[in-house]
Amino acid sequence: MKSLMHKTLTRCAVALAVVAATASAALAADLKVGLSVSLSGPNSSLGVPYSKGMAAAQAYKGEINGRKVQLIVLDDGSDPTTAGRNARKLVEEDKVDVLMGTSGVPAAIAMAQVAKESKTPLIGLTPIALNPADNPWVVTVAQPTQLMVDAVVERMKRNNVKTVGYIGFTDAWGDLVWEALNKAAAKADIKVVSNERYARADASVTGQVLKIVALKPDAVMTGGAGTPGALPFLALQERGYKGQIYGQHGLINPDFVRVAGASGQGALMPTGPIIVAEQLPADYPTKKIGLDFRTAYQKVNNAPTSDAFSAYSFDGWMVFADAAARAKGEPGTAEFRASLRDAIFSTKEVVGTHGVYTFKPGDLHGVDERARVIVKLDNGQWKLAP
Repeated sequence: MKSLMHKTLTRCAVALAVVAATASAALAADLKVGLSVSLSGPNSSLGVPYSKGMAAAQAYKGEINGRKVQLIVLDDGSDPTTAGRNARKLVEEDKVDVLMGTSGVPAAIAMAQVAKESKTPLIGLTPIALNPADNPWVVTVAQPTQLMVDAVVERMKRNNVKTVGYIGFTDAWGDLVWEALNKAAAKADIKVVSNERYARADASVTGQVLKIVALKPDAVMTGGAGTPGALPFLALQERGYKGQIYGQHGLINPDFVRVAGASGQGALMPTGPIIVAEQLPADYPTKKIGLDFRTAYQKVNNAPTSDAFSAYSFDGWMVFADAAARAKGEPGTAEFRASLRDAIFSTKEVVGTHGVYTFKPGDLHGVDERARVIVKLDNGQWKLAP
């Protein structure tokens, strides 16, 4: 009797141990996404939408191959050093499987360095200025700056622009737009007559704008982003500038529209198709998922989305979800992170809100001309400009 009871208890103990081990393994197998964005500071008008878009993405697809996805969000305060520190914490302490972020090019570069050192995939949500051959752990869902600025210059040429002034940030984003403008303008036989710069935290650009206005260019191209990107528009209006003003996708958010006010009226700029999803032709490849994203965003955030940045987060999540479903190994391990990286770089025709993504080794970007449209700011609303 004692022997039988002992055997029964032993079997129960073994069964309980198996159940406990299985439960522990299931818990350990949960996927982790680490997001560092600017929830405060001058880049918060970009970072807050990124965070809200990621919450919508998690609600839309919170489980991959039976594994729940945990999202960890940190604020970098619009500081590149903090962004790098956050990335390191997410990797070393939180053991994330993938990094995502952030709200500015300099901060994204800092995160990319940590991704390389720790061998953790990074899906950038903003353009990242680096040589992919030097860092095989990084891609970005943001459109390459050249692709977007090319569309602007094509529109300038159609509008008979012969000379254009430039004013942009003093940082890497301002440099990216400046370089793309020069390359595209040279091919279009358009002369770039100025290279004025200002810091994101500056309160005025009057001096820079006075220099531009004195040159009497046919048009002005701006290389800012978020709320600070409105300064040139306001200053040009104050000085009575009558030429066409062009922007780029870094300005597509409601805070820019609010701050720019009437000075932004008629501005032309490129963006991903999500910003005018309901205005797209019925057969446009991103229209359906764009409308699905808007529904998910409304449900999670109890408000409609009117910016382009929250949708980058959603697309980053879609790319991650597709790759994670194909990656081998257990989440939380170096083996899984390496396999996830390889899966990301073999992404083919994943449809997102901004474009259709196909990545390959040695290339940061995964989109083509399907990822851009030109929009016009009309009484505070973005309108598709065919």
